[in-house]
Amino acid sequence: MRRFLVALALAAAAVPASAADDPAVAVVDGLYARFDATVKNGAGTLKDRVDAVGPTLERSFDYPAMVRLAIGAKWADFTPEQQGAITEAFRRNFVVTYANRLARAAGAKFEVTRKSEPSGSNQRVLTHVTTPDGDDSQIDFVVNADNRIQDVLLNGNVSEIAGQRTTLGPPLKAGGADGVLKFLRQRTDGMLAAKPAP
Repeated sequence: MRRFLVALALAAAAVPASAADDPAVAVVDGLYARFDATVKNGAGTLKDRVDAVGPTLERSFDYPAMVRLAIGAKWADFTPEQQGAITEAFRRNFVVTYANRLARAAGAKFEVTRKSEPSGSNQRVLTHVTTPDGDDSQIDFVVNADNRIQDVLLNGNVSEIAGQRTTLGPPLKAGGADGVLKFLRQRTDGMLAAKPAP
């Protein structure tokens, strides 16, 4: 349910994509606008959605920071080659995961707060999401100093990165860098190979 609500936030009806005075808000506006345009005429195939949203996700999210936070202290033990391979696998998995969620998330409504709030060294952009069945949620985007998103929070405290850390923990413990890389690749390939729901 938590992941579904995050997906709903990312696929809600678009806010006008005019440039915002607040750069962090502008990042979130652009993200929502791209997702809305992707499902405007139907969800299409997963590959269609991956192709449509991938470039915007690339511009909007800080994958290196996200995977480093998701792995934690063990990241420093990886070689540069391992770090690069895992970052790429994480990026690919993230894009496919969000494109996959997008098929289930059309039709929600949201509001984006027009000014971000300080959150440590980052900025937090608050959005409010209402699903077609009337379920309300707060979805916050944590935007870093480079104006890239590095976390998504449900109801102010349920972290996407914390969820990733929990998911990657077992393969990290069992197989180190190679275990994480194998897990990410297999999970991504599994989503791409899955037959669409009828």
